[in-house]
Amino acid sequence: MPEQHPGETFGRAAQSLIYRAGVFGRSPRVPVSPRELAAAAERRMTKQAWRYVAGSAGQESTARANRTAFDRWRIVPRMLRDTSRRDGSVELFGRRLPAPVLLAPIGVLELAHPEADLAVARAASELDTPMVISTQASAPMEDVAGELGTTPSWYQLYWPNDDRLAESLVARAEAIGASAIVVTLDTGLLGWRPRDLDIGWLPFSRGMGIAQYTSDPVFTEIAERRVPASAGDRPTLTAVRSLLTMARRYPGPLLRNLRSPLPRSAVETFIDVFSNPALDWGQLQWLRERTSLPIVLKGLQHPDDARRALDHGIDGIVVSNHGGRQVDGAIGSLDALPEVVREVDGTVPVLFDSGVRGGADVFTALALGARAVLVGRPYVYGLGLAGQRGVYEAVRNIIAEFDLTLALAGCTSPADVTADMLRRV
Repeated sequence: MPEQHPGETFGRAAQSLIYRAGVFGRSPRVPVSPRELAAAAERRMTKQAWRYVAGSAGQESTARANRTAFDRWRIVPRMLRDTSRRDGSVELFGRRLPAPVLLAPIGVLELAHPEADLAVARAASELDTPMVISTQASAPMEDVAGELGTTPSWYQLYWPNDDRLAESLVARAEAIGASAIVVTLDTGLLGWRPRDLDIGWLPFSRGMGIAQYTSDPVFTEIAERRVPASAGDRPTLTAVRSLLTMARRYPGPLLRNLRSPLPRSAVETFIDVFSNPALDWGQLQWLRERTSLPIVLKGLQHPDDARRALDHGIDGIVVSNHGGRQVDGAIGSLDALPEVVREVDGTVPVLFDSGVRGGADVFTALALGARAVLVGRPYVYGLGLAGQRGVYEAVRNIIAEFDLTLALAGCTSPADVTADMLRRV
């Protein structure tokens, strides 16, 4: 956290650090402007990495709708309120969080930086900001939890089509002390993503982003029983490079993996078990019987689905369209939030995801009823620019802007942020 001087709050402390450094000619390594942050990350990342991280489904109209939805709301600040002391914390599932911000589950973080999820976890620990660990992580959840320390972790479950594997992943999440299981519902199949399709590039097919699987005993057992199918084609340089990438990412010595069929078998097994388009409401009871952790459903957009979630005893909801990566032409996530909040009516916490780029966005989502927000692409851009430090600064800047927006709008806590502080335009 930024060093605070007497009388300073988090936002002002972060702001002061940047201005003080400027006196000595030092500008932030990680741009504060969301637009400049993305542009700098694009210049730093490889073409494949940038396309995967920044791309969305189809013509990317849903990704644009996420931002357009924010543009329809305007904050109406209130004056002459003492905001000198503020508390931005919120409570979720019995834990007090210092700000209404969590790090969203993002897969294949090794595309942005070799330290991947471990660097993100270290930054989250510095900020004491919860991290939702992805099933598609580049490091086993046990290693990520070790870097988080006492900072809360949630585990995001991409429900595989093998129940034994699903049960094993959930049991491991409990063992690392996760605070909740976040079931992502909108990725039973991968969306149509032209940026990746145009270059024929999917990281998972090269053994990237499958560390949760290759570190899992049930998955390993399945992969070891599988005999890799022969491609039948003459090997190309690209194919050889892909096999080398698989070998590097599979647990164990590189030379042994190069001689072994297991790295390729693991990739083909992953493709077989991910994900589960047959998943339906009835299977939530199966999950409830196998974990005592709160179950949060991520990806709900329709109020009727929110009602069904409540009927099935779900503990929380994340209104999300996966950052526009799954369905082109879908509703902007923020447009879906108010109806879901009305349907839930305070029964369980509603969180928000998709399109958050700055602290004012956090304020707007809270005013429309979200308990907290999940931040995704901005921290990945920071990771690509400066590893752990980049994640720290990107997330710190969002929390700092939220703190200052809170004060400048006349609020001292998230509880003060209500719908009457917004106007729709």
